[in-house]
Amino acid sequence: MTIRHVVTWKLASEDAAERGAQAAEIARRLNALDGVVPQIASISAGANMLYADANWDVTLVADFDSIEALEQYQVHPAHVEAGAYIKSVVASRVAVDFEV
Repeated sequence: MTIRHVVTWKLASEDAAERGAQAAEIARRLNALDGVVPQIASISAGANMLYADANWDVTLVADFDSIEALEQYQVHPAHVEAGAYIKSVVASRVAVDFEV
């Protein structure tokens, strides 16, 4: 069983350039978890590149071999550190976890 973890964030800043920089930083921090958090089977994060007025700002897609692996990822210190930055700039978050 593979669990796909998809998270999308809308950032709080009113300034489009600042949101873009923050979204790029979020993507950089999340992609840097590859090879650091052993439970990650695959990970891809990216900043939105089109329709900034309508789209959300940044998305993560990560795969895990089990629910337990996803839960271990959630509490891994490197993920917690990335999450602290994300929480400092985010306005809204949506997530879906599903089996693929």
